[in-house]
Amino acid sequence: MSGMLERGLKVLEYLAARPQGCALSAVSGDLGIPLSTSHRLLTELIQYGYVRQDAHDGQYVLTIKLVSVGLSFLSSSGIVDVAQPLLDDLAAISGELVRLAVVDGDDLTFVAKAQGATRGLRYDPDMGLSVALSCSAAGHAWLSTMKDDDAMALVAKKGLGKPQDYGPRAPTSIKAVMAYVKAARQRGFSMIEEVFAPAMTAMAAPVLGADGRALGVITIAGPQVRLHAKRMEELGPTLLRSAEQIARASGASPLFKKRGA
Repeated sequence: MSGMLERGLKVLEYLAARPQGCALSAVSGDLGIPLSTSHRLLTELIQYGYVRQDAHDGQYVLTIKLVSVGLSFLSSSGIVDVAQPLLDDLAAISGELVRLAVVDGDDLTFVAKAQGATRGLRYDPDMGLSVALSCSAAGHAWLSTMKDDDAMALVAKKGLGKPQDYGPRAPTSIKAVMAYVKAARQRGFSMIEEVFAPAMTAMAAPVLGADGRALGVITIAGPQVRLHAKRMEELGPTLLRSAEQIARASGASPLFKKRGA
């Protein structure tokens, strides 16, 4: 990847995490890109419609063009059309947040969701972001479909993240991550409690293609007071059944069909 292209992508990712906008100096300082280079990158991104500069305070803000590109891709891939009714059903049964993440190279990204909680506490983190493999039920479920060496190599590549950014039970070593992965492999689905975030739990099952490789992962997440260990065990067969249904329906999605061939 060329240096300028890599820097341009870093600028887009930086702005995506700051919807309120930020100053040129912040982009330059936080990303370690010279001020003149940052200005040139932002000017070109403005020219192509991916960034705009606020007329009042001069802050740089991401436009919706990047979102539009992503949504257009998802629409043409047929992923959401295939999965949404099944996600809705699982959300209604579980009464919690249900999400689908798809495998994209070395990344796992949430692309669709259904909220089953109609009252009380609702858990609904940001969509469209890459999953933290070491500290998430989705990551553990995906890693459980790999050989141990491959799973450990991917965790090492992606990193463990900062403990303070996750829950009190977040694993702090690859060995600790693999304990979760092996438990998920034996059970058929992953379970975490206060790993990704305090007082939150989640479970996940892989969606497998015809060749046995994971196409994606389906998850259920919610507050620990409702989605406790016993409740997750009860929902296990239903979660696995939903993953199998999405796998069978994946032939209707051009992208899933290609990957699962």
